[in-house]
Amino acid sequence: MKPAARIAAAIEILEAAEASDGPAERVVSDYVRGRRYIGSKDRRAVTGFVYGLMRHRARLDWWLEHLGHAPRDGRRRMLAYLMLAEGETAEGIAALFDGAGYGPEALEDPETELVAQLASATLDHAGQPDWVRAEMPEWLFAKLTDAFGGDAAAELEALMQEAPVDLRVNSLKTSRPEAQRLLTEQGIETDETPMSPLGLRVRGRRAVTASAAFRDGLIELQDEGSQLAALLVDARPGMTVLDLCAGAGGKTLALAAQMAPGDEPDAESDGKIQGTLLAADSERRRLSRMAPRLRRAGAADVEIASGHQAFGDLAKKGAGTFDRVLVDAPCSGSGAWRRQPDARWRLTPEEFAARQQAQRDLLLQAAELVRPGGRLIYVTCSLLPEENGAQVETFLSAHPGFRTLPIAQVWADCLPGPCPAGGSTLLLTPARQGTDGFFVAVLERAPGGEAAGEAEGAEHARSGA
Repeated sequence: MKPAARIAAAIEILEAAEASDGPAERVVSDYVRGRRYIGSKDRRAVTGFVYGLMRHRARLDWWLEHLGHAPRDGRRRMLAYLMLAEGETAEGIAALFDGAGYGPEALEDPETELVAQLASATLDHAGQPDWVRAEMPEWLFAKLTDAFGGDAAAELEALMQEAPVDLRVNSLKTSRPEAQRLLTEQGIETDETPMSPLGLRVRGRRAVTASAAFRDGLIELQDEGSQLAALLVDARPGMTVLDLCAGAGGKTLALAAQMAPGDEPDAESDGKIQGTLLAADSERRRLSRMAPRLRRAGAADVEIASGHQAFGDLAKKGAGTFDRVLVDAPCSGSGAWRRQPDARWRLTPEEFAARQQAQRDLLLQAAELVRPGGRLIYVTCSLLPEENGAQVETFLSAHPGFRTLPIAQVWADCLPGPCPAGGSTLLLTPARQGTDGFFVAVLERAPGGEAAGEAEGAEHARSGA
């Protein structure tokens, strides 16, 4: 593809994403999948334009409004992006937007005027509000600045950057040194992640999913923070473990590796688990992507339960039986905005409140499934206190039979090196640890079971108090 054709494709994706109810990631994936003729270099270039523009959307839109250009569609945003973020010249724009071949249609008079107005402009402007410069809706900007206080500027800046590509080595099939060696042979250079003993961080942007190491199930794409959250579940062979919000199975796969026998990894391993690992999710569509991932990873014997009926069966048959219950709760996804920059614009205050209610409901459900002496592990990919510590406090006030285990104690049992947190819970952030934002709380149920008054407290929590 010529440069102009790449830009035309990016504009098409941007406009489709704007019209879609789903994440831009899905729109990009569908677009590329439907055009097999697009090579890997062209895919990287096109998606680079798409996500680059999304990371600058607030400032681009501010300029379009400031200069009186509407509508703020894909073409106008792309023109502003090329001028303000990519440093393109007016002459270069005219050459790209000339209507030839597969490139964008020629500029109309208002677009030519916009390009001329932006010729001497810079992306940042003193008149932009703080939330615009932070590339975030105003209502979310206020929440995050309150949450991080003096560290807010660094955290908001980190959220605007491109995230690294992290891999989790599948210990069912190989070791980290061996996986790193094989990837190097395939032209993919990596470094060991600083905290996860299973992680590799890819240098630059490489087509990891096209590698033999990925096809053979030796590695999985998984942020280091997500790897740490799964390791802190402390799932072990012989346990009965439930991944209650399993989705496509990223953490389920990590748990399966933890529950396999401790023999040397084997590329031909059938991944037989010692104990029981159940992956559940209310949405069948999300779970449908898990089966091929399990096969590729060699993770046998994982049980899958989907749909609301399965959740009901869990409550009836699984009450008080699980050693570990992982609640990887649906949330704002604010910790992953580096990877999904459009998500911050799709989230509404109403959806934010609804997800908090869903988190409370899931915690109440999970509490009934944990055996006495077992653990409930609450995880979000959120940086917002309302979804993290506040939910744990609400849960504990309704369930005195549970207590929070000091996160450093759990870390010492599961992971090498020092724990990056000293309190009762863990918050990983892009600025501090270089991971996606993740919150982890490990809650242990008292050996004696439900404490007196806990049922009444749970009912009180259901009421939303």
